[in-house]
Amino acid sequence: MAVSLLNSYNVSDLCIGKPALRSLPPAATVADALSVLKRGGAAVAVWGPPETNPNPTIVGRVCMVDVLCYLCAEENLSSPSSALSAPVSALLSEGSATLLQRVEPKTSVLDALDKLVEGAQYLVVPIRNRSSPLGRKKHSSSFDFCWLTPEDFVRFFLNNIALLSPTPTLPISSLGIIRPAEYTINHRAPAISAVPLLRAAVTAQSSVAVLSDDGHLVGEISPYTLSLSDESAAAAIAALPAGDLISFLDCLTSPPISTLHAIKSQLKSQNLLGMLELLEPDVLSSNSSTGSASSSGSESSGCESSDDEPTIRRVRRSGSYTARMGRKAEEAIVCHEWSSLVAVLVQALAHRVGYVWVVDEEFGLVGIVRFLDILTVFREQFRESI
Repeated sequence: MAVSLLNSYNVSDLCIGKPALRSLPPAATVADALSVLKRGGAAVAVWGPPETNPNPTIVGRVCMVDVLCYLCAEENLSSPSSALSAPVSALLSEGSATLLQRVEPKTSVLDALDKLVEGAQYLVVPIRNRSSPLGRKKHSSSFDFCWLTPEDFVRFFLNNIALLSPTPTLPISSLGIIRPAEYTINHRAPAISAVPLLRAAVTAQSSVAVLSDDGHLVGEISPYTLSLSDESAAAAIAALPAGDLISFLDCLTSPPISTLHAIKSQLKSQNLLGMLELLEPDVLSSNSSTGSASSSGSESSGCESSDDEPTIRRVRRSGSYTARMGRKAEEAIVCHEWSSLVAVLVQALAHRVGYVWVVDEEFGLVGIVRFLDILTVFREQFRESI
């Protein structure tokens, strides 16, 4: 009964109200991607070169963490401004295209869920083309695209929670979804040593736990929080210990002068003078070659500028998401092994994260529960009921 009811829903039902994804052409640079990401939004799509495909496809998804990790790569530390001039393809990891799957709007929700369970990280869905803003060239394509993420599916199933009974009421320890925390760093360790962990965490839709000397969870370096930062976070990553970085991310609007002095002093002592530029305004003025990202419907033109776009300038965000939610980054979202699945879902959705850390009574780190693991449990339940 539950399966037949859920099968009556299509992917288009999950796309209602979703904005068209923003995209960049193959000729865009890292600076272009950074400019677009600073305007808001979690990610930007990258189109493949038209010469390799008469019908260009999306070959990657770039987020702020990709940019920050690229700037903090060993070969770019001495001259991050030069790194900003590199093609946006430099941000794409090998096999990144396989993490994206296109599905049609009429695909059933359960069939689309199979794509995620089988390894896709994001689904790309064509949606009806919306009217173009005044002054912008009308696209020839009849449709745009939008992203669907595991969070969209979790919200859908939470809205249909009665069909999943009794699974949502069970403790997470009984469902086999607590996985070991793979990405951890000591709070005293240089934050830059977490860069490989951050890259992996983005792919796994996870986070990097910051631990005390005795293994207790004291915070996290979260891709979700970093997505609300700007290029100055790269300078902080290069200079600060992991414990100080999570505090820095909570005060992006007005970092303490002592923290800025500490960052500058450390960068100078390491002779990373180029990183100091990332703390100065208008670092992008001479690097960004495209004024804006195109709407996803411009498959042929890719990225176009227009007079109605605001002038790009470096404006700090209004603090991290965690700060605006009334908590600090070091106050990571946690649950216990005996927490019910539905409690974990509500907790994660309330804070817009795709995971919850599992801790014991003493706040020792036990593991992590991710949306992807929860969705796998739901899918197995549906298979058993067929």
